[in-house]
Amino acid sequence: MTESTLRSIPTTGAITGVLEALAFFRDPTFAKRRFDRFGNVFETSMLGQRMVFIQGSKAIADLLSNPESTEGWWPESVQQLLGSHSLANRNGEAHKARRRVIAQLFSSSALQRYSAGIINLVDELGLELKNAKTPLPLAERMRSFAFSVIATTVLGMEGNDRDSLFYDFEIWTRALFSIPIALPGTSFKKALKARKRLLEKLQGVLAQPVNGKGGLDLLAGGLDEAGIPLTDEDLREQLLLLLFAGYETTASALSCLMRELLLNPAVEAWLREEIDHLDWPPIPEDATTAYDIANAPKLDALVNEVMRLTPPVGGFFRRTKQALVIDDIVVPKNRVVQVALAASNGHGISDLEIFRPQRHLESKCSLNLFPFGGGERVCLGKSLAELEIRLMVVGLLRKLHLVVINDQDLSLRQLPSPFPRDGLLVRVQA
Repeated sequence: MTESTLRSIPTTGAITGVLEALAFFRDPTFAKRRFDRFGNVFETSMLGQRMVFIQGSKAIADLLSNPESTEGWWPESVQQLLGSHSLANRNGEAHKARRRVIAQLFSSSALQRYSAGIINLVDELGLELKNAKTPLPLAERMRSFAFSVIATTVLGMEGNDRDSLFYDFEIWTRALFSIPIALPGTSFKKALKARKRLLEKLQGVLAQPVNGKGGLDLLAGGLDEAGIPLTDEDLREQLLLLLFAGYETTASALSCLMRELLLNPAVEAWLREEIDHLDWPPIPEDATTAYDIANAPKLDALVNEVMRLTPPVGGFFRRTKQALVIDDIVVPKNRVVQVALAASNGHGISDLEIFRPQRHLESKCSLNLFPFGGGERVCLGKSLAELEIRLMVVGLLRKLHLVVINDQDLSLRQLPSPFPRDGLLVRVQA
């Protein structure tokens, strides 16, 4: 490509970015409306930070194919609440080395170890739904399930320790993507206090002898590639990140998936044709592959379509360390680039606003999806999340027929991840 074919970056003209930031938090169509006006790459300002939004397979491929030209970045609220030691806030070798250590928690052998515990939690939820005398908020139960998996099955926590951690974690999570002003009474101030309590509780977990529960023994004595052991302060912040990565996105994906099935009975009937021929429960040692694309292609298509239409992470960020060409547009050095996943997943094909899982079984389907981020910083909890989702869908549908309750708000609130506003109230059909 010649220099003459490159274009300068379109801009909204925002200077302080105060109104842009307010619109970003309040308007779920913020990015789409600006893409419609400016094209697949545009620049704006968010509270003084120059930001570039991108969508489309070419733009995303251009960004991810130049990892040496970018580094990880998160908004100030996320940086403060995750902490300076967190993998999310590290770059270069410090990030890569520690990532390899923490990734042991999500290896194939680790997932196999967790499978029996996840199956038990699915069965417990199914029994609770079956015995309930009144409608239950399914989305809230999905949050509890996802948190129990990461806290109990992975970290080995139980009982009151887990429950108190969940309470503070919900406070902390709600402020991750917020304006980072720590005034008394604000959600951000409450989240900072909750973070302190969370780290104290995680320190208590680390102080206990390894008892064979969970997966923390996989980290025992783990060294990064420079031969430096992970300090407790370092490890606490990695576990805090893993709680979020293994909880929020999974709970969102499960809630949105069940919402779509309940709102689209024809799709549920189509899926049940496959589910009814699958065994439940799977043998724990085979659970990681029992419902994969080879054995359950319709389920795989459903998961992909939910991730496309309502990705659990609305976008991910990079910061340019040098000028970078994205979709034939020159993005200057020191610009934060946000990949707008929700807008991108609905871009380029005429019927992408429609929920249609069958598209992923068609040979002409060429969608590139990044529901857990992309490149070398893809979410560590991706494999665990996919396992939980498949086990939950098969476990519930093989045992129950759920019906959504009328007269509730089924629209989605978007931050920090999409969730049905009224909790997705359901009952079991006799």
